[in-house]
Amino acid sequence: MTSTQTQVTSVDADLSPLVAVVMGSDSDLQTLTPAIEVLEKFKVTFEVRVLSAHRTPLEMIQFAQEAESKNLKVIIAGAGGAAHLPGMIASLTTLPVIGVPVQSKALSGIDSMHSILQMPGGIPVATVAIGGGLNAGLLAAQILATSDSELRAQISHYRQKLRNQVIEKDHLLIKLGAKNYLRHIQKGGQS
Repeated sequence: MTSTQTQVTSVDADLSPLVAVVMGSDSDLQTLTPAIEVLEKFKVTFEVRVLSAHRTPLEMIQFAQEAESKNLKVIIAGAGGAAHLPGMIASLTTLPVIGVPVQSKALSGIDSMHSILQMPGGIPVATVAIGGGLNAGLLAAQILATSDSELRAQISHYRQKLRNQVIEKDHLLIKLGAKNYLRHIQKGGQS
């Protein structure tokens, strides 16, 4: 996918995307896939782009400046290394931007995290954990849910399922004891 191509996923083809998932390189797609999957799960329309703050700065600027007029509501921007993409997009739009630090080989994503976290006062970027695509997608959905009661109910149901899973694990751990629980997991049982 080149920087000028857009993938739009929509339940209804007439709906414009509400979230943009943007990455500095297509190698970042693996990190952002959980965000895409959670948006699909909640039936949130989105587009996916490859826009580099360093290699395609003019296209990135155009995207950020047109984001509001395209009816986007939230932008998820993943980047590794110097990780300028989330901050540069945030500097060009008033839409909420969620930065996802991508794990790098040299510094394990610490460099990316610091680059995204250290935005100057006045230009915020919400930042999730290194490799935190899932939480970025969930946060984008939660932002949209502030004005969408159906989406808010879906998120509430999702969280209830998480709660139920932990309760089930706790009961099984109590029943089996720690050593047997670990054996159960190692044999492919539900953890």
